[in-house]
Amino acid sequence: MEARKEKEKKQVKKQHLLLAAMLQQILNVSLILLAITLSVLLCKEIIYFIAYAVELQQASNNYELLERILVFFLYFEFIALIVKYFQESYHFPLRYFLYIGITAMVRLIIVYHDNPLHTLLYTCAILVLVLSYYIISAAASRKH
Repeated sequence: MEARKEKEKKQVKKQHLLLAAMLQQILNVSLILLAITLSVLLCKEIIYFIAYAVELQQASNNYELLERILVFFLYFEFIALIVKYFQESYHFPLRYFLYIGITAMVRLIIVYHDNPLHTLLYTCAILVLVLSYYIISAAASRKH
């Protein structure tokens, strides 16, 4: 009776490991497709910047150009996050999410700066993200 239960436990564990491996592969393929899509969008932004630099295309205002630069960096950071995921053996480093959050909040401030209260709240969110990064960095340095 005990041997049968042990055999069933091993079989269930084997099925769970197989399911986890399948889900990991689905995640990997999805991230690769996302990275390809982000790379295409990154190239599109580079083409826009080249066209702007040779004055083939004018930005309607400086805020639009700055917004597109920040969107470029968001694409870049997400691609870097995906690369780091594969380099770190299928692990997303938290600090990259903080970088992306800070860049996104700066973009919000630049694009939607009409309401002073919202701008203050976005700034407070950046402060929280920077403090979080500091805490994570301090904890990591103490660990090593």
